[in-house]
Amino acid sequence: MKKAGLIICLLLLIGCKSKTVTRDTEDLKIKQVPTAEVNANQQKKAYDLGKRVLETCNTSKFKPFNETEVTKSVMENTTEERLTKTCQRFRQYYGSFIDLKLDGVYRTKQEVIYRYHALYTKKVANKELRVFVNEDNLVSAIKSMDWDEKFDSKIQGQ
Repeated sequence: MKKAGLIICLLLLIGCKSKTVTRDTEDLKIKQVPTAEVNANQQKKAYDLGKRVLETCNTSKFKPFNETEVTKSVMENTTEERLTKTCQRFRQYYGSFIDLKLDGVYRTKQEVIYRYHALYTKKVANKELRVFVNEDNLVSAIKSMDWDEKFDSKIQGQ
């Protein structure tokens, strides 16, 4: 009986041996893009769409995105109701939105990330807006987060 139990345990150990998984880390790498290499039209589009979202907090009017500007998931997730809820909180804590200041442009294998410092009227406001543009030149994500001087590449648009 003991021998049978020992043999079963050994077979389980051998059968459950983990495999080594190799992953192409090139897909995950984020590299900063020099200003000279940035597509001016794409940069303007990222700025305009990011600003449109944050200006909604000042005007309470949102011009919906269309399929030539953003991906379907961004269009579905950026609703007037969700923006209103977020804007109420932002206006209370940070004041009125002023403008976006480009801090850097980063590239992954699939998308370009525009990192903006969002400027508000209250001095305590220290927010960041990231606009992710995919290879089809559509905005694939818009993320707002607390500002950090160092770009944290672990926070991606996925």
